[in-house]
Amino acid sequence: MAFSQRALNSLPSPHGGARMGQPPLPLSSFLEACAVGLIAVGVATQLVLNQTMTRGATPSFLLPVVIIAVGAFLFLVAFVGCCGACKENYCLMITFAIFLSLIMLVEVAAAIAGYVFRDKVRSEFNKDFRQQMKNYPKANETASILDKMQKDFKCCGAANYTDWEKIPTMASRVPDSCCVNITNNCGVHFVVKDIHTEGCVEKIAAWLRKNVLVVAAAALGIAFVEILGIVLACCLVKSIRSGYEVM
Repeated sequence: MAFSQRALNSLPSPHGGARMGQPPLPLSSFLEACAVGLIAVGVATQLVLNQTMTRGATPSFLLPVVIIAVGAFLFLVAFVGCCGACKENYCLMITFAIFLSLIMLVEVAAAIAGYVFRDKVRSEFNKDFRQQMKNYPKANETASILDKMQKDFKCCGAANYTDWEKIPTMASRVPDSCCVNITNNCGVHFVVKDIHTEGCVEKIAAWLRKNVLVVAAAALGIAFVEILGIVLACCLVKSIRSGYEVM
């Protein structure tokens, strides 16, 4: 009888304890950090799109909304996982594993949609860039945005510098931001060798292609942590269940 009592006392409690060292706990904290990062990226992307493109229910504007929504949902799910790990609650850990799996499916779907609509996004950006060029002479905010883009990417116009010839009041000149060495009125009666001749659409697209590996690596890192969280949550659920069955 004494042995049986000692055996019962040595069993992990189904209501708390350190059955598995609570491995999902640090993972939940890391997932919360990833969620905050996703929300920040989504907000930043939305702000950039608001400044450079015409608003509408298009893939470009839906993308940051999806990123923010996934980030917010991931934060809530990570919080549930943290609570479930601390209390070793069976229902909370099951909920954590299921919703984390759903988040992974949404992320995969978003990645596939981004790949499928990549040409449409580029076409849309090209159209909106040209529209912003038309507004350049009469809108100071638009002018500052385009000037910054042309200066940062060392480009001029949408396809090339000749696009500015089609803009009223811009005949025989380009914005000063097109100049290699920017000075006041350097774009008036310019010499081709003194300005950037490549278009901004292709320059920005090339920059995105160059940096897509960084984004892909970050996405794979988050996906790995999510998979690890699902596996460890399932292990903890199994351990909790075993504890109840023994009891």
